[in-house]
Amino acid sequence: MADEKRVRNIAELAELAGVTAGTVSRALSGKGFISEKTRERIKALAEEHNFRPNVVARNLRTQRTGAISVVIPLGHERGQHISDPFFMTMLGHLADELTERGYELILSRVIPDSDDWLTRIVDSGRSDGVIVIGQSDEAETLDRVSPRYMPLVAWGGYYGGQQHCSIGSDNFLGGQMAARHLVERGCRNIAFFGDPVPVEISQRLEGCRAALAAAGLVGQPKIMPTHLAEDINASEIEAFFNSGEPQPDGVVAASDVIAVNTLMALTRKSISVPEQLKIVGYDDLPIASRTTPRLTTIRQDFAAGASHLIDCLFRRIAGEESASIVMKPELIVRQST
Repeated sequence: MADEKRVRNIAELAELAGVTAGTVSRALSGKGFISEKTRERIKALAEEHNFRPNVVARNLRTQRTGAISVVIPLGHERGQHISDPFFMTMLGHLADELTERGYELILSRVIPDSDDWLTRIVDSGRSDGVIVIGQSDEAETLDRVSPRYMPLVAWGGYYGGQQHCSIGSDNFLGGQMAARHLVERGCRNIAFFGDPVPVEISQRLEGCRAALAAAGLVGQPKIMPTHLAEDINASEIEAFFNSGEPQPDGVVAASDVIAVNTLMALTRKSISVPEQLKIVGYDDLPIASRTTPRLTTIRQDFAAGASHLIDCLFRRIAGEESASIVMKPELIVRQST
């Protein structure tokens, strides 16, 4: 019986409503100028007769897919997983923003083994735009593709001469704030834990260096280029503290994940935090407030960042220019310092 009531297409619904197919299309899409009374009557008829517009056909007409590609390139960190707390936090905010706009999210984790990996994604036609989470070591690729593909934005650091649109925090300032805080807490032998290959991490390292130089701590920090992948950096950090070399009294960690694994390594070595060694993380992920001791860190506003990414992307989908945005980080002081 339900099939007898079902309207199969816009033409049948238009005939039933006594209006044109164009009027039905405008009523169901919420676009165009028709009276609210007519719009509500057509929507009610569509509901009564179990009619759902053919999304594929609509997309062919509008040249829109209703989807956004979110891409995580792992050029320098091939062992990293989407389950990483940083990715999960950012993906959650992006999914919420896109859902509220009526868009779907297509997620891809990419190992960039060829120079055309991004070209293949933007030319696939699967989505209306592309958000890249993290520049990794692929900043040149982003710069190369962005001039010919406008609806492309990236979460990451901004640098002079950059061609692609990026949203992110002031990583230099964040690194500077972290190191300065350790100096103010009495640290004089400071290490930086993180691989400075990606733009964001190298900027944090440079900020750290600048703050230590200003404090007269020449030749610091000592760099331990640990990976971001949890299972890899845990063993690397433990090996560092087992090396027998003079130990630092302060650590600037390039991410909260690195900082948390540092805390665990120190616990196994019976090195107390913050009494013997102080640690500052980076990101202020939810895990930062759940460690023992709770982690001092540099906060990036991921909710605002996701909102900026979406706003910039949709402006570009509409054919408008959008400039890169550099947000100010914030020092969150907790028990690890």
